[in-house]
Amino acid sequence: MLDPSSSEEESDGIVEEESKEVMAPQAGSRISPSRTSESSGGLQPGSRGSSARPSSPSPSAVSEHEKEEVEKLHREEEERKKKLQLYVFVMRCIAYPFNAKQPTDMARRQQKITKQQLQTVKDRFESFLKGDTQIVADEAFINAVQSYYEVFLKSDRVAKMVQMGGFSALDCREVFKRHIEKRVRSLPEIDGLSKETVLSSWMAKFDTIYRGDEDPRKAQQRMTASAASELILSKDQLYEMFQQILGIKKFEHQLLYQACQLDNLDEQAAQIRRELDGRLQMADQIARAGKFPKFVSKEMEAMYIEELKSSVNQLMANLESVPVSKGGEFKLQKLKKGHNTSIIDMGQEDENQLSKSDVVLSFTLEVVIMEVQGLKSLAPNRIVYCTMEVEGGEKLQTDQAEASKPTWGTQGDFTTTHPLPGVKVKLFTESTGVLALEDKELGRVVLHPTPNSPKAAELHKMTLTKACPDHDLKIKLAVRMDKPQNMKHCGYLWAFGKNVWKRWKKRFFVLVQVSQYTFAMCSYREKKAEPQELLQLDGYTVDYTDPQPGLDGGRAFFNAVKGGEGDTVIFASDDEQDRILWVQAMYRATGQSHKPVPPTQVQKLNSKGGASAQMDAPISQFYADRAQKHGMDEFISANPCSFDHAQLFEMVQHLTLEHRINDSFASLGWFSPGQVFVLDEYCARNGVRGCHRHLCYLGDLLGRSDTGAMIDPTLLHYSFAFCASHVHGNRPDGLGTVAVEEKERFEEIKERLRVLLENQIVNFRYCFPFGRPEGALKATLSLLERVLMKDIVTPVPPEEVKGVIRKCLEQAAEINYQRIKEYATAEAEKTHKDPKQDPENAGQVATPAKKLEDTIRLAELVIEVLQQNEDHHAEAAVQSTGDQSAFAWWTDLMVEHAEHFLSLYAVDMDAALEIQSPESWDSFPLFQLLNDFLRLDYHLCNGKFHKHLQDLYAPLVVRYVDLMETSIAQSIHRGFEREGWEPVKSLTSNLPNVNLPNVNLQIPKVPNLPAALPVSGLSVNLPQMPSFSTPSWMAAIYDSDNGSGTSEDLFWKLDALQTFIRDLHWPEEEFAKHLDNRIKTMSSDMIENCVKRTRMAFESKLTKSSRSTDFRIPLSICTMFNVMVDAKDQSAKLCAMEMGSEKQKHSEIDERIESSVKEMISLLVAKFVAILESVLAKISRYDEGTLFSSFLSFTVKAASKYVDVPKPGMDVADGYVTFVRHSQDILRDKVNEEVYIERLFDQWYTGTMDLLGRWLTERMDQQLHVYQLKILIRIVKKKYRDFRLQGVLDSTLNSKMYETVRTRLTVEEASASVREGGMQGISMKDSDEEDEEDD
Repeated sequence: MLDPSSSEEESDGIVEEESKEVMAPQAGSRISPSRTSESSGGLQPGSRGSSARPSSPSPSAVSEHEKEEVEKLHREEEERKKKLQLYVFVMRCIAYPFNAKQPTDMARRQQKITKQQLQTVKDRFESFLKGDTQIVADEAFINAVQSYYEVFLKSDRVAKMVQMGGFSALDCREVFKRHIEKRVRSLPEIDGLSKETVLSSWMAKFDTIYRGDEDPRKAQQRMTASAASELILSKDQLYEMFQQILGIKKFEHQLLYQACQLDNLDEQAAQIRRELDGRLQMADQIARAGKFPKFVSKEMEAMYIEELKSSVNQLMANLESVPVSKGGEFKLQKLKKGHNTSIIDMGQEDENQLSKSDVVLSFTLEVVIMEVQGLKSLAPNRIVYCTMEVEGGEKLQTDQAEASKPTWGTQGDFTTTHPLPGVKVKLFTESTGVLALEDKELGRVVLHPTPNSPKAAELHKMTLTKACPDHDLKIKLAVRMDKPQNMKHCGYLWAFGKNVWKRWKKRFFVLVQVSQYTFAMCSYREKKAEPQELLQLDGYTVDYTDPQPGLDGGRAFFNAVKGGEGDTVIFASDDEQDRILWVQAMYRATGQSHKPVPPTQVQKLNSKGGASAQMDAPISQFYADRAQKHGMDEFISANPCSFDHAQLFEMVQHLTLEHRINDSFASLGWFSPGQVFVLDEYCARNGVRGCHRHLCYLGDLLGRSDTGAMIDPTLLHYSFAFCASHVHGNRPDGLGTVAVEEKERFEEIKERLRVLLENQIVNFRYCFPFGRPEGALKATLSLLERVLMKDIVTPVPPEEVKGVIRKCLEQAAEINYQRIKEYATAEAEKTHKDPKQDPENAGQVATPAKKLEDTIRLAELVIEVLQQNEDHHAEAAVQSTGDQSAFAWWTDLMVEHAEHFLSLYAVDMDAALEIQSPESWDSFPLFQLLNDFLRLDYHLCNGKFHKHLQDLYAPLVVRYVDLMETSIAQSIHRGFEREGWEPVKSLTSNLPNVNLPNVNLQIPKVPNLPAALPVSGLSVNLPQMPSFSTPSWMAAIYDSDNGSGTSEDLFWKLDALQTFIRDLHWPEEEFAKHLDNRIKTMSSDMIENCVKRTRMAFESKLTKSSRSTDFRIPLSICTMFNVMVDAKDQSAKLCAMEMGSEKQKHSEIDERIESSVKEMISLLVAKFVAILESVLAKISRYDEGTLFSSFLSFTVKAASKYVDVPKPGMDVADGYVTFVRHSQDILRDKVNEEVYIERLFDQWYTGTMDLLGRWLTERMDQQLHVYQLKILIRIVKKKYRDFRLQGVLDSTLNSKMYETVRTRLTVEEASASVREGGMQGISMKDSDEEDEEDD
C-alpha cells in the first residue's frame, strides 16, 4: 500500500496529538459534530479556567487569546467535517464507478532517490574506485566510473534534483549510459568484440556497483510490487489511500463504509439515481430562479442549462449501460454510451411501459437428499432409493441403499424460471415380485422453496402410500434456491391497490430490476414463470404507514404513492424486519429523494435512548444507528446536490497532489492511475467542470514548482492546453459556456506560467540538470510558445518566441558565468589557504602567474559548461522521426548564448593577459586549451570569441617565432665556432640521469566536468617550448646519437618549434599557412647553413690531416657525415611543403645536401688516393735504371750471403693494408647512412685502382723491380678482397682498369720468376695459405 512520507507522518502525528489535547474537554462535540455551538460553548469554561491565573498581566489579552483558540478549534472542526463529507463522496465514487477506469497506458513512475540513498550510492562507487570491491574492471571502465563519480554523483545539481524529488535510479543509469557511449564509440575496434558488447558489459558492471551488497531478488520483488501499485489498485487500497490523503481515521472509515452500505451495489446504484435526479431538479431551479454563474456572454445562460441536463443525461446513459447482473468483483471497465443519450425522461410511462414478458427470472436450485428416518417395515437388506424433480424439469435419482441404512448425501442441480417452483422428492423400494414392472413408491414430499427459505437441511414428514406400513416416515433434505442478480427482494406480502391487486390478499412478491432505471413489483403464483400482476415503480415514492383500518391481515404496513396522480398501493408484512427490508429495497428502486425513516428509529430519536431497541431491525439499521451515534449521520444523509463540488474537488485534488509529491515515487506532479481514476469519477459524477479542474491543477502545480518541486512541463502543457481551448471556445469537453471566473483565473495562471517558464529557461542548467527529466527542456520551450499565443488558432510569430528565449538565455549566460566565477574564486582561495595542495603558489597574491593560473582554471570551467550544454541541453533542436522540429532555431540561440557566455569570460581573460610580461610565453597553454575546444565545435569555430582569441594571440605567436629564429641563428653561429665535432653519444654516455621537463601541461581538476572530458584534469599535450639556450644533451631524446652537439641542438629546436606551432592548430587558414611556410622556410635556411658550415669544417679537417699510411679517420669526420645524414632526414620532415613553389624549396635543400655529401666523399677519396700516391712514391725508388735501384740490389745480394735480410717493401704494403682496413671499419661503424658508405667505397676503390693503372702505365717500357712487384701484388690482392667483403659490387671490382693491372702484374710475376728463380710465395694467384695468413 502506498505509504505517506516520513515528514507527512510526523506532521500528522503532531496535529493528532494537539487535537487530542485540545479536544479532550469537548467529547460531546466529537459524538455530534453538528452541534458546533454547543461544543464551542463547552470549551469556554475550561479555557477561562486555565488562563485565569495571577501571572496573567492583562485580562483583555487573555480573552483575546481564548477567542483565537476557540476560533482555531472551530476552524479545525469545520475542516474535519469538510474532509469527512468529502470522503463520503470519494468513497461512493470508488464503490460504484460507472464513468471512469484506472488508466493502464500511463508512464510508470520510478522510485525516487532520497538524500540518504544518494549518499549510499556515492559510498558504493567510492568503494569501487578505491578497489574495495571484487568487481573486475579494465582501466577504461575505471576511468569512466571515476568521471561519472566526479562529474555527476558529486554534483551539487544532482543533490538539488534529489531535494526537488525528481531523481530516480533510472536517471542515474541513463546518465551513465549516455556518459559512456561517447567513450566506447571512440575506442579502437577490437576483432571479435563489438562495441555493443562492451556497452552491455559496462552497464552490467554499473548495475552491480549501484546495487552493492543488496540481494537482487529482493530488489526485483520490491520493484515488481511498486510497479503493480502504480498500475492498478483495488478498492481497499483506494480507500486506504484517500484515508491518508484526507486524514480520515480507520474507525471513521468503518462507520461510514457500513452506514453507506458501500458493499451493496444496489444501494450505490440507487444513490446515483437519486443524485442524478437531484441534479436535474437543481438545473430546473437555476433556470426558474435565474441564478446563473457569471458568463462572458449572456447567451451562455441558456446553453448552461442545456449543458447541465446533457451531462446528467450522459451519466444516466452510462448508468443504464451498466449490466444489471453486475457482480461483486471490482471491474473498472469503460462503459459504452447508450444509443439514445440525448434525454431520458422519467415521466414517459407510455413509451417505457413494461409488459409481463419483459420480466424474466432464472433460478438455480440445489436439492440434497441426506437420509430417511422411520423406515422399519422393510427387511434390512431391501434396496431403497429416492428420486427428485422440479415440476416441468427432468427427474434425477440417488444411488441405491439398504433399508437398514437409508443415507445418501446426493445433490441434484436444477434450473427453473418459476419464482415458486414445486420440488417433488419420492422414496422407492425395489419390487421383489417376478411380474412386477415398476418399483414400489413408499412416500413423497412436495416443497415450494423461495430464495428466502432456510438453506440448512431439515426433516420433512413424507406423505405415505398404501404400500408403506410405516406411520412416521421422515426425510432429511436441503433445498437451496439462489437469488438472481436482477431480483432485488422477494417474499409474501399483503397488497391492495386501485389498478393492481384490487383485493386485499396475501401474495408472493418479487422486486425485479429490468434495467438500471426500470424496476417492477411483481406477484407470482406457484409453478408460473410469468408474473400474475406487476407494478412499474417509475415515479412512485415508498414510505412507512400506520395500520389501515378495515384491512385484516398483515402487521407492518407501508405504501407506494405515485406523485401527481395519487395512485396508492398499500403493502403489509408479517414482521417489522421484513417491512424495513422491503422499504429499503423499494427506496433504492424508486430513486426518490425522500429517505423513509422506520418508526422504531423515530421513536428512538424522540425518546433519546429511552425506548428499547427493536431486535427485529436489520443490520443496516444497526449500522445507521451506530453512525448517528458517532455524529456521521449528517455526512451520510447529506444531499450531494446541495454542495459546491467545484470547491470540494479543488480541496481533494490539492490534498491528493500533496500526497503524491510526498510519496516514494518521482512523480513530477503526475497522479497515479488510481488517483486519476478517482478524480475522473468524482468530476463526472458531481459535474465538476473540466476547465475548473485543470485550472486548480495548474495552480497547485505552479505552487509546488515555486516551492522547489520538480514538475514535468509536459503535464503543465496538457492542462494549460485544455484550459486555453476551453476559454477560447473550442469545447475540449463539450462545454461551450465560459465563466468569467474561469477566464480571469486562466489569465492569472497564464501569467504565472509565463514567469515560471522564463525563469526555468534562465536557470535551465539547474532546473533540468544533465538533461533530466528527459525531454523536459524541449517540452518547456513548446509550452512557452503555447503560452505566448494570443489564442488557440493564431500561432505566435517565431521571431517573438526567439526574442523571449534569447533574452532568457542572455540572463542565463550571466548567471552561469557568475556562478562558475564564484566557484573558481572559492577554489583559488581554498588553495591559497592550504599550502599543502599548492605549495608553489601558496604565497602568491594577485601575481601575473597566479592570475594566469586562475584564468586557465576558469577557462576549463567555461569549457565544461559549454560542453555540458551541448551534451545535455541541445535536445530541443533534435528532430523526431518523421517530424520537423519546431525548435530548429534553438541551436542558433544556444550559439548566441555560448558567445555571450564567452564574451563575459573574455573580459577576465583580457585583464589577465594584459598584466603578463612581454617576455613571458606562459599564456600559450590558455590559447591551446580554448582553441582546441572551439575549433572542434562546428558552431563556435571562428565565431566572435574565437576570432577575438586569434587577434589576441596572433602578434604573440609572430613575435615568438621571430625571437626563436634569431635565437636559433645565433646558437648555430656560436655552436659551429666552438664545435669539436665529437658525437653527442660520447658526451651523453657519462651524464647522470636527468629528469626532463614535463611536456604535459596539467590543468587543475574542476568539478562537474562534462561526460566527454576526463575528470582527473584536462591533459593538453603541448611540447616543451624551446628555450634560447638548449643544452646539448637534449639531443639524446632523438634516435640519432652520432651527430654533433650543435646540429642536434638545431634539429631539436626546429622540431620543437614546428611541433609547438602545429599543436596550436591555428584555426584561420591563411595565417596558419603563413606560419607553416615561415617555419619551413626558416628550417630550410637553418639546415642549409648547417650543411655549409659542416662542409667547410670537413674540408678543413682533411687538409690538416696526415698523408701517410699512419692516417686514421677521426670520429669527427664520421660525425660530419652523420650531420649530413641527419640534415637530410630532418629536411624531409621540417622543410616538406605541399604546394608547387614550396615543394621546389624543399628540393633545393635536398640538392644542396646531396652536392655537399658528394663533395665530402670526393675530398675523402682524394685523401685516400693521396695516401696511396705516397706509398707508390716510396717504391718508385726501385725503378729500373736508377742509381738507387742498382745499389740497393747489389747490397741486398751481398748481405744475404751472411745474414737473413728482411724483405724490403713488405712493411710498406702491410702498413697500407692496415690503413685501408681500419678506415673501412671506422666508416662502416660510425657513419649512419649505408648509401653514403657504399658510394664512398666504390669511389675509393675506383680511384686507387685508377692510380695503380696509371703508375704501371708510366712504367710500361720498364721491367718492375722484384720488390715493387711484391708490394703491388700484395696491395692489389688485399684491396680487391677487402672491398669485396665490404659489399662493393663485382662490376666495380672487376673493372677494366683492374683487369689491366692484374694482367701486367701477372706478366711481371712470370718474368721475375724466370729471372730471380721465384717470388718467395708472393703471387697473383689466389691460395688458401694466403687466406689463412691474412686471417
